Amino acid sequence: MIKSMTGFGRCETADKKRKITVELKSVNHRYLDVNIKMPKNLNFFESSIRNLLKKYIERGKVDIYITYEDYSEDNYALKYNPGLAGEYLKYLNAMALEFGLENDIRVSTLSRYPDVLVMEEQEVDEDELWEVLKKAVCGACEQFVEARTKEGEHLKNDLIEKLDELLSDVEFIERRSPQIMEEYRSRLTERVRELLGETPLDESRIATEVTIYADKVCVDEETVRLKSHIISMKDTLTEGGSVGRKLDFIAQEMNREANTILSKANNIEISDVGINLKTGIEKIREQIQNIE
Repeated sequence: MIKSMTGFGRCETADKKRKITVELKSVNHRYLDVNIKMPKNLNFFESSIRNLLKKYIERGKVDIYITYEDYSEDNYALKYNPGLAGEYLKYLNAMALEFGLENDIRVSTLSRYPDVLVMEEQEVDEDELWEVLKKAVCGACEQFVEARTKEGEHLKNDLIEKLDELLSDVEFIERRSPQIMEEYRSRLTERVRELLGETPLDESRIATEVTIYADKVCVDEETVRLKSHIISMKDTLTEGGSVGRKLDFIAQEMNREANTILSKANNIEISDVGINLKTGIEKIREQIQNIE
């Protein structure tokens, strides 16, 4: 199946202790470029998240947003620093004696001095947290891949339709080219007869001129190669998978053949169809940029 490089996915997981929400969105990019925005307390999972994403995504610029809400009441603990409290009290007593001041220090006052009482975050069970986070990331990725696959199917159908139009144009050129040769031969023969009058025609000379003209405008090789590239692209789309780079290469080859056909065209009909080929291939190349 074909996947688009644009997509969106979202998943939310929650238990009694926490809630994690993961959102994914992407646009086309030559390689896989992942940008993760999440709370600092989840930063140590970044490498694991990136490795997990690679199982679902091969190309695209992906932005992932993770939010974390902690419901647990025991995630922080109050720590008392008696040594530091003693130091504060010692110097306060010394100041009272030195300056003859009343020592009015109370416990409530001393407890507010810096670092006497400190709130410390409790250690988190990383394995337990990762399982919750992993579930949210996988859920978002699955929805994300589903959206990309659905869009990819639309791209595939649109591309096949455009490729069929190109095939019709190539087949028109293949039918019309031999007729152009005959028409040129007829015009040349008629023109020479007008010039020579009763003098006999040199058929070999006419044949030579037609051959020279044919060498200049013949596009048989180009149409054969172009048709082969079109069929190859249709087969690649049908096979599916991560084929964006391959399709882009085929499109470049198609464009090269179309350029040659247009440069050799010495007939208004062939020129018009050649322009149609160029336009159609350019539209296909634009669409391919969105395929993984």
